[in-house]
Amino acid sequence: MTALLSILVLVFILVAIWQMVKIFDLTQSDSVDGNNQVANDKDNKLNGYLMIGFLAFIYIITIWSFVELGDLPLMSNSASEHGPGVDSLMIISMIVIFIVQTITQFLLHYFAFKYRGEKGKKALFYADNNKLEAIWTIIPVIVLAVLIIQGLFTWTTIMNVNEDNDPLIIELYAQQFSWKARYGGEDNTLGKANVRLIDIDRANTLGVDEADPNAQDDIITAELHLPVGRPVLFKMRSQDVLHSAYMPHFRAQMNCVPGMITQFGFTPTVTTADMRDTPEMKDKVSNINDIRIQKSKELVAKGEEALEPYTFDYLLLCNKICGKSHYNMQMKIIVETQEEYDAWIKTQKVFKNSLVNN
Repeated sequence: MTALLSILVLVFILVAIWQMVKIFDLTQSDSVDGNNQVANDKDNKLNGYLMIGFLAFIYIITIWSFVELGDLPLMSNSASEHGPGVDSLMIISMIVIFIVQTITQFLLHYFAFKYRGEKGKKALFYADNNKLEAIWTIIPVIVLAVLIIQGLFTWTTIMNVNEDNDPLIIELYAQQFSWKARYGGEDNTLGKANVRLIDIDRANTLGVDEADPNAQDDIITAELHLPVGRPVLFKMRSQDVLHSAYMPHFRAQMNCVPGMITQFGFTPTVTTADMRDTPEMKDKVSNINDIRIQKSKELVAKGEEALEPYTFDYLLLCNKICGKSHYNMQMKIIVETQEEYDAWIKTQKVFKNSLVNN
């Protein structure tokens, strides 16, 4: 695939150079070499057939891409309650775009062929055509209105988290280049925090207000555990630059902005264990490990360590380029049963017991 792309890039570069040479030639006076640069019927016919040929190329490469590179369904592995709605909206948008692109490309290239220049033929000129303008204005307006309205309903469902449903409150704290999660403890209420309160000597790395009663039972972890089926409301902060909390399998993303708190909520629906057990995920993990095995043979031959086998985990990623180690800014997410979550949370140290006394 890399070789094919390299060849295509080289071809496009050569075509671009050739076109630039042609443009240069067109800028020169015809009297210099006596060549006539005005297109004749033969030139127009050739370019008309080339347009049809290029149209066929577009359709052939599209069909080939679907057959050889396509991975249907387009969206899968959604693990949140709102995920299927987001996936449906995405699929509908892509289908609409594909249909419009197919029709418009056909009309563009076919008309260029059919109405190519011929000696003695004059182009028919329309100053305006109200009917055509109404058609190509009203249809896109209706389609876009439907998509936008559906998108607004989906967005409202995601963002309007009803706190009467007792969602689990978790703070996601971003800094170059790591994540921390802070749980509200038994009262499910986060204590106040401010970056100005960060005290490294006291191990208060998140700037939690030590005097706030609600902060005493807060729990800070480097791993995110979520109980399946329970709504979760994330409060997000950034210590330094703009980050973006991105959880792809939960169809969740929200910027973490220095100086303010943003939020995002969802309900996880598939545990980590269940997702690992799906046929699709098993195939994906198997393919990845086959590649790692081949790569490991090369590394071992060079005297280096072999790669460890890949195991699927949900991940929290940073989706903003936040610095030189941005690629490494991730945190594992474990979705588990309520009983497993309760057992894990009991083993964690609360904030008041995690401070270092000077």
